[in-house]
This record gives sequence, structure tokens and C-alpha cells, in this order.
Amino acid sequence: MASSMMQPQIILLKEGTDTSQGKAQLVSNINACTAVGDVVRTTLGPRGMDKLIHDDKGSVTISNDGATIMKLLDIVHPAAKILVDIAKSQDSEVGDGTTTVVLLAAEFLKEAKPFIEDGVHSQNLIRSYRTASTLAIAKVKELAVSIEGKSVEEKKGLLAKCAATTLSSKLIGGEKEFFATMVVDAVMAIGNDDRLNLIGIKKVPGGNMRDSFLVDGVAFKKTFSYAGFEQQPKKFLNPKILLLNIELELKSEKENAEIRLSDPSQYQSIVDAEWNIIYDKLDKCVESGAKVVLSRLAIGDLATQYFADRDIFCAGRVAEEDLNRVAAAAGGTVQTSVNNIIDEVLGTCEIFEEKQVGGERFNIFSGCPSGRTATIVLRGGADQFIEEAERSLHDAIMIVRRAVKNSTVVPGGGAIDMEISKYLRQHSRTIAGKSQLFINSYAKALEVIPRQLCDNAGFDATDVLNKLRQKHAMQSGEGASYGVDINTGGISDSFANFVWEPAVVKINAINAATEAACLILSVDETVKNPKSESAQGDAAGAMGRGRGGGRGRGMRRR
Repeated sequence: MASSMMQPQIILLKEGTDTSQGKAQLVSNINACTAVGDVVRTTLGPRGMDKLIHDDKGSVTISNDGATIMKLLDIVHPAAKILVDIAKSQDSEVGDGTTTVVLLAAEFLKEAKPFIEDGVHSQNLIRSYRTASTLAIAKVKELAVSIEGKSVEEKKGLLAKCAATTLSSKLIGGEKEFFATMVVDAVMAIGNDDRLNLIGIKKVPGGNMRDSFLVDGVAFKKTFSYAGFEQQPKKFLNPKILLLNIELELKSEKENAEIRLSDPSQYQSIVDAEWNIIYDKLDKCVESGAKVVLSRLAIGDLATQYFADRDIFCAGRVAEEDLNRVAAAAGGTVQTSVNNIIDEVLGTCEIFEEKQVGGERFNIFSGCPSGRTATIVLRGGADQFIEEAERSLHDAIMIVRRAVKNSTVVPGGGAIDMEISKYLRQHSRTIAGKSQLFINSYAKALEVIPRQLCDNAGFDATDVLNKLRQKHAMQSGEGASYGVDINTGGISDSFANFVWEPAVVKINAINAATEAACLILSVDETVKNPKSESAQGDAAGAMGRGRGGGRGRGMRRR
């Protein structure tokens, strides 16, 4: 009787499949995300530390940019990968606040952990977190101050403040005023154009940071050159610029052509025809009236010498990105043929010159008519330092661009986080039921930003946070813009001290962090199939064997 009552065993998944579910699985995912948050925690703010990441190829990266660190960490935990994704999306969308977004998501989960362990259903938490997020974003928009309607000079000054706030937490924070003005000028140069690649950043090791300069136009390193290059003029005023995408050199035929000649003198006529073709191309370039000829493909030694004899500057193998920037700035069009070159396709600029910068020679086009491009030439001691400076400037450029488009700013230094935290705490008291606790924990999580700023600067976080809570609790609302003062270890009015960040950075960070936390809280089971992984490996190996296992083409039979 007992045997007939036994249930047959149901095998649903392949043997060796690892499934983990329930509360333990959720807590494990939360722990993984908290561990990721702990990695980038110390990089937050002006006194944040840097991370040195050494990869398997032996290249070393020193950075305190959240998105860069997250990319290089190569995280394998499936839940923790979500934090990598939000850091990347914050970087591509706004450019800054990548550490903030990871830290907030990790802190939201950390605050949710005790509730999960006590048996609260995760959907209740998710519902409350989403409500809190909507309230927080509405509050940020309410507190944001517009910088619209100011004169160009005033606006430039305000944008430089935003850039300086971003740069203060970077490796080049010591020279933030110097670089902030440079970044604002570069962004203003490209106007309303959205393409970030119109701002070029060129790195030249050597010298110090102060030797960096902004070119109001295009600059790129001197390309590979043939004999005769030194005889070419290196400076022109108001030259016409011809941009090409063709080779100007003698080429042997690619096809295996076979020509049978009955008379040896005919051979000379074939050779002459080849020379005539290239000379015809060069003559047309000269007739166009251009004084500077740039090509994406090679310009050979014959063409280089030919142009030098006629006082024309030429450069071959120019990078496509640089050629497009010259076209955008000088107003020219890249040609794929030298026939029928009219004045409309030629570009121009006020000054073209070749200059020595450190150990490199640079071709510089300045005073371009459309002026829709700029180049920052970065100098510095070590290669890693210049790399990090480039990443920092990229963040600052993104921030200034965002501030130009959405011209509202909020006080930084943890001020806005404390104000939203206070607002949510007050709001939670008007709600009956469990969600009061959940919104309160969300409010507490927001305090991680000012607390971490203090910890990273070596100040007593508890003391500073108490002062901030007292200021923000004032009924008059005058304490709303008070944040951490990194220099003194006390508190100060962030807005008055020009510690500003675009409102869009905060809104995006709160949105992305809440979404990530809710996504991780909604996962209750992880199914991992190791068989399928090994099967993929075997398949890849088999493909490799299939390709390389046979005799190579042209190999001798044994």
C-alpha cells in the first residue's frame, strides 16, 4: 500500500544543474551587490582614493572613475553584473555619478536585507522603493535652480563651476579651475552639435598639466611622411584645404594581369601610362588651388616631392576621425576622386601650422569658419596619469554638455541627498502600515553619500551627519543647500560655495539605482546549468579543431 502511495521522482532539469532559491538566494544576491559597492565606496568624492587595476595582459590602469573600475573588474556574479550595467548606463547617459549610482543601489539593498531576513515579501519592498524614488525625483526637480537666461559670460562661469565640481574628485582635481575653463570653451565651440567626437583629446607625454592647451579647431599628430616632406612649407595663412580618400602613389597591379608584347618599345608606353595617371591626379590637385592636401590613404614619395616643389603641404594616412573633424571645422567635403574639384568642396582656415609639442610634431588648423570643433592637447608625466586625465575630462565634457541642455543645477557635497532623505522621512510618517518602515529605510540609504564623503576625507561621519540633519531640519528651509565641507571637516552651504552638479545627474542616479535594487529584489531563484557551459566550451574547441585541424592551404603533402 505504502509503495503505491510513493510519488514518482520527477527529473525536470539536466543532471548537475545548480538551483538555489528562496530567501537564502535573495540574501546571497544582496551580499554580492554590497561587496561590489564596497569596492568602489572609497573612490567617492574629492578625497576619494584611486584603484590600481592590473589585467591579464599586463596593462595597468589607475582610476577612481566608477564606470572604468566596474568595466575592468570583470565581475562574474550574475546579480552583481546588474550594478556594472547601471554604472555603464550612467556613464553613457550623463557622464558622471557612476560611483554614486553603484553606491546607492548597494545601500538600498543593504537596507532591505534585514526586512527580507525577517520574512517581508520582496514585492512590498519594491512597491515602497518605487514610490520613494518617484517622490525623491519630484523633490530634486523642485529644488533644482535654473541657470537659463543669463548672459554668455555668466553662463560660462556657471558651467565652469559644474565642471570644477566634477573634476574635484578626479586625479587632476588640483588644477580643476584650469581644466574647467578649457572644457567649457571646448563644449561652447561645438555649439548645439551632439557629436562628442567633435572634441578631440590628444595625449602627449612630458611636461606638466599646465602645459595642456586648447586648440580652437583641429590638431593631430604628424602622420608618416616620405622624403621631400621637410621641403614643404609648414605654415599658411587662409589656405584652401583639400580632403581626399584616395591613394596618391604608384601601385603595382593587384590583379595577376598578363600582357604579351610583340615589340619591346610597347613596354615603355605601359610604364609611361602608369606615370601619366599619377601625374594627372597630382596636376588636378594643384589646379584646385589647395595649399594643404590631406588624405585618409597613403600619399607616396613621388607625390610628396611633387607637392613640395609647388609649395603645397600634404599628409597621408590621416585617421578618419581627424579627417572628419577637419571637414566639419573647415567646411570641406572628403573627395573620393580628384576629377572636377570645385571651390565648394574645399575647406579653409585662418592659420595652418605644424608645431612641436613635447616629442611630437602636430598639424594644427585654427580659426576655422564653422568653428564646430575643438581639440584639447593633454600633457603630463606618466602615461597612466594622462589616460586618467583623459577619462576625467570626458566626464567633465559630458557634464557641461548636459548642463547646457538641461540648465538646472542642484547643490552637491551630499546636500541634495540629505534634503531628500529628510523629506522622505517626514513623508513616511504620514503613511500607515509597513511601507512607512520601507520608505524610512530608503531615506536612510540616501545618507550614504554624505557619510562616505566624510569617511573618505578622514572626518568623523557621525558628527558631520548630525550637524547636517540639524541644519536640514530647520523649518525655514535655509539649511536645504548645506552639505559636507571637505576642506574643514564641517558643513557649509554647497550652493554658495559653487559645489554644483546638474540635476539630471542626480535624477538619473536615483532612477537607475532604484531600478537595479528592485530588479535584484525581484529575483527569487537562480538556475545555473554547468553542463551547457561546458558544452559551449566543447563546441568552441570543436570549431577550432575543424578550422585548424586539417592541412593548411598550400602545405606540402608528406
